[in-house]
Amino acid sequence: MLIVRRAEGRDIPAILDLLIQVNMVHHNGRPDLFKGPTTKYTRAELEQILQNDDTPVFVCVDEADRVLGHGFCVLQHFGGQLMEEVDTLYIDDICVDEAARGHRVGEAIYRHIIQCARSLGCHNVTLNVWTCNPGAMKFYEKLGMTPYKIGMEQIL
Repeated sequence: MLIVRRAEGRDIPAILDLLIQVNMVHHNGRPDLFKGPTTKYTRAELEQILQNDDTPVFVCVDEADRVLGHGFCVLQHFGGQLMEEVDTLYIDDICVDEAARGHRVGEAIYRHIIQCARSLGCHNVTLNVWTCNPGAMKFYEKLGMTPYKIGMEQIL
């Protein structure tokens, strides 16, 4: 049985391990941009993030409360003269432990994030996915996401 809940301080060691895994996916795909094994947050930064309601982090755990994956989100507000005023729940990161892939952990996290966004009155849920991670692109498309803008580059 999978349970998705808000991450707590006791989850930080497992989250740090997952952050290394997701970093390595990006490093392996774009070593020109992503450094080797590291995390984008320190333990202290994670403690702050977990306490902030505008940056909810969710973990998917098994019946033994082992963290199998995480989802980092950021509540954003857009609008102004050119754009409608909307709240968006941006998915900064979803990672499923390598040993738990293929067991619907990522889908459980994603569905929970969608429910959270609805409860917050968000207009949409957005994320960025690197083209060097085609598995993630297929995963998000399978869940119903569609591209809404595309970033492009020319390496010099």
